[in-house]
Amino acid sequence: MFLSTPALAAGTSDDPSPRVKAPSRTSALPKLERPKPQSGLRARTALRAAGPQFDVDGDGIDDMLSRDMDGTVLVEASTIHDFTPYQIYGDDYEETSKDILTPGNLDGSGGPEVLTLSATGTLALYQSWGVDGTGPATWSGKGWQIYNKVVTPGDVTGDGKPDLLARTYGGDLYLYQGTGSVSTPFRARVLVGGGWSMFDQLVGMADMNGDGIGDVVARTPAGDLYFYAGKGSTTSPLAARVKIGGGWTTYNQIVAAYDWDGDGLSDLFGRTASGDLYLYLANGTGGFVPRQKLGTGWNGADLFAGSGAVPRFGKTDMIGRDSAGTLYWYGALNNGLFAGRQKISDTGGFAGARLAFASSLDKDTYADLVELYDGRLYNSATGLSMSSGWGKYNLFLGPGDLNDDGKGDLLARDGSGNLYLFRGKGDGASLASPLKIGGGWNAYNALVGAGDFTGDGRADIVARTPSGTLYLYRGTGNSSAPFAGRVTIGNGWQQYSKLASPGDMDGDNRADLVATDSGGTLYRYSSYGSGKFKARVKVGGGWNTYKNLY
Repeated sequence: MFLSTPALAAGTSDDPSPRVKAPSRTSALPKLERPKPQSGLRARTALRAAGPQFDVDGDGIDDMLSRDMDGTVLVEASTIHDFTPYQIYGDDYEETSKDILTPGNLDGSGGPEVLTLSATGTLALYQSWGVDGTGPATWSGKGWQIYNKVVTPGDVTGDGKPDLLARTYGGDLYLYQGTGSVSTPFRARVLVGGGWSMFDQLVGMADMNGDGIGDVVARTPAGDLYFYAGKGSTTSPLAARVKIGGGWTTYNQIVAAYDWDGDGLSDLFGRTASGDLYLYLANGTGGFVPRQKLGTGWNGADLFAGSGAVPRFGKTDMIGRDSAGTLYWYGALNNGLFAGRQKISDTGGFAGARLAFASSLDKDTYADLVELYDGRLYNSATGLSMSSGWGKYNLFLGPGDLNDDGKGDLLARDGSGNLYLFRGKGDGASLASPLKIGGGWNAYNALVGAGDFTGDGRADIVARTPSGTLYLYRGTGNSSAPFAGRVTIGNGWQQYSKLASPGDMDGDNRADLVATDSGGTLYRYSSYGSGKFKARVKVGGGWNTYKNLY
């Protein structure tokens, strides 16, 4: 929902202003046909530690769970070969899950369970009602925002009960052993080891080599793929890694398919940036047979349950304001491109307005348009004032969560070059008192950020000097010092008249940059590795129609 500046200018009260319906993106996912088990592989495993990982239609073969661009959760069951809506109670427009996990049959009876992870760190457990969805939450626990990745490997301890693995921002990996009870599903955590931050994708596979124990695969930013066999131990659940391939940067998402073909072994999906989906069937020895292409158009899936990528939350779109002051919305399509623009304001309604398009300040994961008017900061989602005393700030932005509490925050720079952190409260309606980060930020003519540039799950920003040097400020998660020391990205960025971040454009869950040159050509810079950016890719021309990009 978006505000109209003239209506807001009528006063400084908190009366809601006229709004228009927020745009949405929809993309029907392709139908799937399942392959037969590969010849030469052994027959379907009769005994699997916890049965299928996510079998909602009860045929003993795993199904796919995903979320569409418009927020609809979908299931593709092996008996249906099409996607149908899948209701997860508690996951709706008001609070969208940061991640959805399919851990397996946690209670040892009935169908598989579903876990949802909120941006603020609540992990909730739902029991499946089959292809229709889930029942009410049976259990929930807080504090999971300390991890940048939670994975569901199946049973890695060998007791027949599914377990969890969780990785901290610093790269420590912890085991949460399953108990078999949905009221207290996991035991206290046990440290597995360190150094796991070397992987940008981490996938819990269930049983991939046929020994009845859950396994893990992990990918480095360079594209090397490693296999970690489960050992059936509560203190050392994973064996030493074995490299099983290279070149896996072809995929923006690698996703656990679990037992996709019914042979009792867990398989893997890979999705390319263009939206092609490939299937890798397990060979029974910790590797895969040659891939099979399942189809195109899979960029329409905004979230896969079982994905190895660090989950994102907060922004996947951009607003352009033309010279007349009219706002247009562009939704990212997970393939490096934008959907066709949609007009979202009255003609000329935002002429002269001071705006930012912030990563979500509430629980719905949609970006919020914020406006500074008459010293007060307003949020378009509510039409209400969030804070006063903003007249001294000449620049503000909302890069996402900067203090590891899962709530979107704002940054603002005053006329003296001091930068301040305004911590969000997760309601989109209020901000904590400002915390001074430091001075000297008037050295930059642009500060931009909308999520994670480095792949660790924390929000980062980039800063550009008038001479064209671009610097990365990596997020630390610390309120008192939210950024590490700057790192030079490159020079020559003065050639661009506009610089913005729409969040993730290419579907890998890392934020990207866009820049417009004087001729109106828009380029995309996709992030990869530790805050590096790939060579620019031309998105299109005609963007000089916009005075600002947010």
